[in-house]
Amino acid sequence: MSPEDLLGALVVASGAVLVAAGVRWKGRAVRPPAPRRARRAAWQNYVRALTRSAELAIASARGAAGRGEPAIVTVESVVRLAHERFGYEEVSRAHAAAALRHAYERGRCAADCMTDAYSSIQ
Repeated sequence: MSPEDLLGALVVASGAVLVAAGVRWKGRAVRPPAPRRARRAAWQNYVRALTRSAELAIASARGAAGRGEPAIVTVESVVRLAHERFGYEEVSRAHAAAALRHAYERGRCAADCMTDAYSSIQ
């Protein structure tokens, strides 16, 4: 047997092993992610979208307010932005109010903003 024949047989054998391994472990690659991890990721995306919606609502209210007027930011505007920008069909008003309160406090909005996020606590 020549060295070329031996090398060819080795390449064919290793290819067959790789094909067999791919057939055997194919199910692992297409299996959906763990449900708990998927729920956690979905919740993190939801919270991130609500936080961003609250920040956008504050920024747009500040831009729409006249000089010397307070910016009025509503929970409904956060819900609307979460639906329009991020595609969430149903957003809890309590979650939107919490996100707005968080953005309101973090963004130092007490000086130039008014919000209904504190009065809409259920």
